Amino acid sequence: MPGVMRLRVWDVEHGACAMIQHITPTLGGDVGGRLAMIDAGNSDNWSPSAYIRYNLGRTTLDYLFITNADQDHMSDLRGLGQMGISVDTLIRNPSYTGAAMRAIKLGSGPLTGDAEWYVSACDSFNAPAILPFDQGMNGITCELFHNPFPRFIDTNNLSLVVFIRYAGTVFLFPGDLERDGWLALLERSDFRARLSGVDVLMASHHGRENGFCKEAFEICRPQAVVVSDKSIIHDTQRRDYRPVVSDAGVLVRTTMKRRHVLTTRRDGWIQFDVQDNGNFAIDTEWMG
Repeated sequence: MPGVMRLRVWDVEHGACAMIQHITPTLGGDVGGRLAMIDAGNSDNWSPSAYIRYNLGRTTLDYLFITNADQDHMSDLRGLGQMGISVDTLIRNPSYTGAAMRAIKLGSGPLTGDAEWYVSACDSFNAPAILPFDQGMNGITCELFHNPFPRFIDTNNLSLVVFIRYAGTVFLFPGDLERDGWLALLERSDFRARLSGVDVLMASHHGRENGFCKEAFEICRPQAVVVSDKSIIHDTQRRDYRPVVSDAGVLVRTTMKRRHVLTTRRDGWIQFDVQDNGNFAIDTEWMG
């Protein structure tokens, strides 16, 4: 269907939250289709639940992907219910049960209320989606990969890896995958094939050093990397992704400057509008 895929990466500091919709322009204004969200992080100043309820005027989140079962990826899960927003479809790493994830989480202390929501949902959201993502998003499709439990028993390397495609343009959300997890997935020829076509990469583990895998970038050379993170206070946040990005980079419409790495700490929210011919425009909240 003619229109654009609007993908916005929100500034939730050391956290993760992105929203995806197909937008159809009409004489009466833009009309948004079904809403998908990748992770449910929030910050002190912004939450996805309030945005969905009050800015979008919605009471349903059609598709919720949780890439990583840590608090910074799901700190507003309870907020969705508190705002009266129902989740139709939960998409996660399916290799563990709620009980298994509960045991993993208890290894680092008591579960938060959001973690309780998630581990319960692991056992209650198991029916097939009434309308699968690839059929419900007007041409936006996803492909999913994960490492299996119990080959890995840590939340980072059990991250759900999500490829989002529209009109031939591909975005990759690898959660908090660490090097060992990357190497395990690189054993798969189908994963390597998908990786070679990535245009925009969300840096794994918020751009931390332990989320970087040089072998992955022997296959993947994105046009841009996006880092969702807070201000730099640790040396582990200083991983430079510039050398693995294609030389041309991307043009940011907000500033009309070419960029190779965008960060929420510098740019605020970062929005990609992908046209049905595959071309995309980038806008940012701040001037960068």
